[in-house]
This record gives sequence, structure tokens and C-alpha cells, in this order.
Amino acid sequence: MSELPPPLMTSEPGSFARTTIVERKPQILRQVMRDNAYPAPVVHALEAFRDELAQRPVQPLTEQAPDAASWNLAVATYEGRTWLDLPWYLAETYFYRRLLEAVHYFQPGPWQGQDPFGVLKRQEEEQAAAWLTANRDELAAVEDDFPTLLHSSLWGNRADLSHLETREEAQSGAATHQERQLILVDDSERVQALLAAGLSWVDVVTDNDGRELLFDLALADFLLRRNWARRIRFHLKGQPFFVSDAMVADARRLVARIAGEPLGRRLEKYLASGRLALSDHPFWTTHLGFRHLPTSLAASLGSAGLVILKGDVNYRRLLDDRHWPYTARMADIAAYFPAPFVALRTIKAELMVDLAPGQAEQLAAEDPEWLING
Repeated sequence: MSELPPPLMTSEPGSFARTTIVERKPQILRQVMRDNAYPAPVVHALEAFRDELAQRPVQPLTEQAPDAASWNLAVATYEGRTWLDLPWYLAETYFYRRLLEAVHYFQPGPWQGQDPFGVLKRQEEEQAAAWLTANRDELAAVEDDFPTLLHSSLWGNRADLSHLETREEAQSGAATHQERQLILVDDSERVQALLAAGLSWVDVVTDNDGRELLFDLALADFLLRRNWARRIRFHLKGQPFFVSDAMVADARRLVARIAGEPLGRRLEKYLASGRLALSDHPFWTTHLGFRHLPTSLAASLGSAGLVILKGDVNYRRLLDDRHWPYTARMADIAAYFPAPFVALRTIKAELMVDLAPGQAEQLAAEDPEWLING
């Protein structure tokens, strides 16, 4: 595609991108300081970072780490600018990388490898396990109902700890029937036809830990039980990212939590046999869109019969986080993607494509916050 529209910027007055930096990111820093017994130097670094977000130019990484040079090269383009004058996706992703530097996540010592969002994620996993126990019969009733499982995976994406406005509204099971009228772009039948023919490999690029990941695993269980997919690979994060994004350790912990349930026992067997694989790749926690997939990862994804892309961030990466017209076609914009894909996304950012002419205006009249409230 020769000409790309401008990126979403944190400098846009009244935009959700700007609100993210002004309100949501400082809130996340406060939560991290409340949830972790960090020593004074770490607390000071987090407070200094919060001050930088508010008024100072963006600073480079100073720690020794394998990815520091690539991040610093990306932000050097915007040297002298504040956090309120950056491309939104770069600002959001760099925020999480700078947070990890502040809490010494990569440095030797007692805080190395300690997830600053661990307290929140353990709560989410506990709630997901409790939900499964309390709703065992409901899940059993729909465990062979592909549309309901697919839509549970979709609506579970509301449970996002970096987006507190939507996290209480996750829907699953029979409740998804009540919400199908809210789906703006629905390719469920095409997805079902593709999968029902039987695929050798399906990739799932995950989003949030906890309830959403549970629904993703339930969907994977269906595909493996029915042999709609012979093998499934979950792509998870290799480090903390966007608060509740699931890492490999989070997924293993969740499966272990539900090991007493039929779903958990089946998942453990799939993991042991290799039919279900959990992987991560450094690319998933970078500032790059999918147009810049590394060659090796693109080749790996290209072997899949279908790639299921979960969540708003992956949707944004498909679209380069740019101001596309609402009527632009995803198939044209993301023709570069190496495999057939479906994006399961609840809307939490001011970009959307594949709508009919006039549809966005009608939606805005009905609900002024339709682009950001999940």
C-alpha cells in the first residue's frame, strides 16, 4: 500500500490517545506502587517516570538490556518531544518498557523477573477459576457450540486491566446470544466453515490473562476435541505488557488452577502431548505493527491454516494504528499478513474499518463513546 494515513497521536485534543497518557498511565503507575513492596530507589524511579509523563521530554532507556538499542532508536526520532506528542502505539508500548526498567525487571537482584502486575493477574486467574467452578454446567452445555465459544472468546476481551472502564462487562456462554446484535463486523460463519474443514495448525495470538484466556482455552479445547485443528499454538508475551497481557507462566498457572475441572484435565493432556503449545517471541512486546513482522515469525505464522488475533492491540497493529476511513477494507490494508486471520476485538481505540457508509456516524449518534467502551 503506497500511502498510509497519519498515525493516531497522543497530541490530538480530546482523543482517547491523549487521555491514555494524561489519566490512565499515571493511574497504572500508582497501582503498581500500591501492589508491590518496592524499595525507596524503585519508588523514586516510578515517581520520576510519572513526572516525566506529565511534563518532561521522553527519555531513553539507560539500562543494559538486549532490546535497549532498538527502543532508543525508535524514540530518538522524537527527541525533545513530550509524551503528549508521540504516535500513540509507540507511547503505549514504550511506557511498559520504561516501567520494567524502573522496577529492575531485567536486572540482577530481588526484583528480576518479578511481574509488577502480578497481584492483579493472580486475582484475575483466581476469579477465572472460581467462575469455571461456579459455571461448570453452563460451560458443559455449550462446549460443543462453536459460535457461542467463539463469541465468548470475543466478549472476554472486555476484561482488560489496562482499560478499567470495560473490565466488569465480560460476557460468556449463553449470555453471548444477547450481545450478537452489537457485533459490527461478523465473519463467524466464514471462520466456522474454514475450521470445520479441518486444519493442521491454528495459531492464537492472545491478549489478556484470567477470564479472557480461560475462554480462549475453552475455544482451543473445542477445536482439538473435534479435530478442527490438529495442533494449536498460543502466542503469549515474554514479559509484562499492557498490565494484564498473558505470559507463558500465566497460562500454565491458569491451567494448573483449573486442573480439577474436566476442561483443565483435557488442557493438561494437550500440553503434555504437544497438541497445544505455549510460546512467546520478542516481537509481541515491541512497538512494531504487523507490517514489520520478523521474517522467521512471519514464516512460522504462515504455516497456520488460521491465525486468531485477540484484542484491541492486535487489531491496532494490523492497521498500523493509523487514521483509516471507517469504510476502508481490512482485507486490503492487511493483505501483507502471511496467513488467513480473524480478529476478535472489542473496541477500545478510535479506529475501525469495514463499516458501511454512514454506519460510523449512526453509531456515534447512538453512543458517543462507541469507539472506546468495549
